[in-house]
Amino acid sequence: MIPKKIHYCWFGGKEKPKLVKKCMESWKKFCPDYEIIEWNEANFDINTNPYTRMCYQQKKYAFLTDYIRLVVIERYGGIYFDTDVELIKSPDFLLNAEAYVGFETKDYVNTGIGFSSVAHGKMVKAMLAEYDELLDGQNGVIGCPSLNTQALVKLGLEKNGQLQKLPDVTVYPIDWFNPYDAPTGRLNRTKNTISIHWYSASWMKKRVQIRLRLLRPFHLIKQYIKIRSVEGRTRV
Repeated sequence: MIPKKIHYCWFGGKEKPKLVKKCMESWKKFCPDYEIIEWNEANFDINTNPYTRMCYQQKKYAFLTDYIRLVVIERYGGIYFDTDVELIKSPDFLLNAEAYVGFETKDYVNTGIGFSSVAHGKMVKAMLAEYDELLDGQNGVIGCPSLNTQALVKLGLEKNGQLQKLPDVTVYPIDWFNPYDAPTGRLNRTKNTISIHWYSASWMKKRVQIRLRLLRPFHLIKQYIKIRSVEGRTRV
């Protein structure tokens, strides 16, 4: 059984914004008997390998966290959340498994939206193995959805966004952990939804965050035009 521990990362020492504090309050509300552990420079050795050192020195905290979350869960077991993940119900019933993770899109899973494993679990070991070629710090960084998904494909995952029960991990559909579509701002919450990843993009520069918010209305207009176009072809 997965232990009742919630892990999260906060590197760089900045003040936590309101959204992060709100999300963390939701963890306490729905998981009152869980141990909540913050990982930062004080309790994780950023010189663990050249990759972690490079990410930290270059302030690539998102990529640093992508890797560290796997190390921590492999070592101690429990649940990991990015700090912009808000719980809306208890995840207790998910813990009777060796591991779980969720689709972020139809084709990719993402451990940042929330995942869990027993200590030394097969899934998380497989995900860590995908970092082997990056650990010398000389080959740049790769986003976790690509690496996480690649590991699960080797364990039998089909990239279709659907519920799948592999031998050592359950993979849940998009609406369970990722009902919020950041580009359009739409929230597609369902009866299955456990948590919402709000995509604060706190790791991005402020001007990039502002640009993404300003572009959101254009994504909505583009989507509306596409829908109307399909409707028009259907009527003909």
